[in-house]
Amino acid sequence: MDTKIGSLDTCKAESNNVGCPSNSGVSAIQSSVPTTCINWSESTLGRHLARRLVQVGVTDVFSVPGDFNLTLLDHLIAEPGLNLIGCCNELNAGYAADGYARSRGVGACVVTFTVGGLSVINAIAGAYSENLPLICIVGGPNSNDYGTNRILHHTIGLPDFDQELRCFQTVTCYQAVVNHLEDAHELIDTAIATALKESKPVYISISCNLPAIPHPTFSREPVPFSLPPKVSNRMGLEAAVEETAEFLNKAVKPVLVAGPKLRSSKACEAFVELADACGFQVTAQDVSTMLRCEQRSVIFLINNGGYTIEVEIHDGPYNVIKNWNYTGLVDAIHNGEGKCWTTKVLCEEDLIEAIETATGPKKDCLCFIEVIVHKDDTSKELLEWGSRVSAANSRPPNPQ
Repeated sequence: MDTKIGSLDTCKAESNNVGCPSNSGVSAIQSSVPTTCINWSESTLGRHLARRLVQVGVTDVFSVPGDFNLTLLDHLIAEPGLNLIGCCNELNAGYAADGYARSRGVGACVVTFTVGGLSVINAIAGAYSENLPLICIVGGPNSNDYGTNRILHHTIGLPDFDQELRCFQTVTCYQAVVNHLEDAHELIDTAIATALKESKPVYISISCNLPAIPHPTFSREPVPFSLPPKVSNRMGLEAAVEETAEFLNKAVKPVLVAGPKLRSSKACEAFVELADACGFQVTAQDVSTMLRCEQRSVIFLINNGGYTIEVEIHDGPYNVIKNWNYTGLVDAIHNGEGKCWTTKVLCEEDLIEAIETATGPKKDCLCFIEVIVHKDDTSKELLEWGSRVSAANSRPPNPQ
């Protein structure tokens, strides 16, 4: 069964079918599927997008306001099943959506045109490389401004509004520029379905004057998404498992390196069981957002005073950074509002005690544990790797 999206025949004037083009691998919903009517005041593009996000499992959207997305944010807030989380900047919003997608299967962020889009793009590129379904929504220019040769704010000073789109084309699997209500339903549904199907980020730009306008295509409850199960080649899988087991059984000191395909293949738990390992990371600024949202995470910051991995490749004064009082920084962000506990550890015994405290008496707090390690604390393997990278980077040009 293919992924199915769309709406009733009453929601599209020209056709009984709505959804992705036939060559996309996503089938259209037929008009026989029963749906319920939506209050006309809620049959807007903004509410349709909000309902779709909730429907695919997104209950928290990470955002940064800008004048091109404010009306859209109003409609996202109005959706009862959706929680809008304001972040300190766009890059943080993108990384938060990245982490959310890792945990929940799909994430979403909302930023404003160009100044916000180009700020978030590094997080989107990371999600693309990690095979994460992330829906990046951008509030775009007024639909009447397209083709007018005007120079708008939030651009790089050119009348061409496609700079942002061209940047996102290389780091997303689908791009939808919504500046007409007539095809908005199909473009939004296609984008979300493609993100889920391909397990990659998508880009949706929505003109700032469209989210609040009712339209017949949004007057019915959207038909639920339905994703097909991924089918394996059983014989090939059994052969691969047998070969892998044989290889691991021969290894004296095996090291397992997990790739991004594990997540999209729903194999993370199986790998953790095999490797008995996991990890966590966070962008420091939005510790404030975590506190505001009453998160109870345990954050470990490994402080070695510099860029040790770069030192082993090529040393220089640029690899030394100004050391901060990181626990003091988190205390300042905390500012006595919410529940937060910080500590700094210098040895293994202190670390064990800190973990016991974070998972015991302070389990109802956001816990920040700074682990101080020596700047040269590294492994033999990293030293060898650094030498190989250094040699590879310093190869002279080939003779012409």
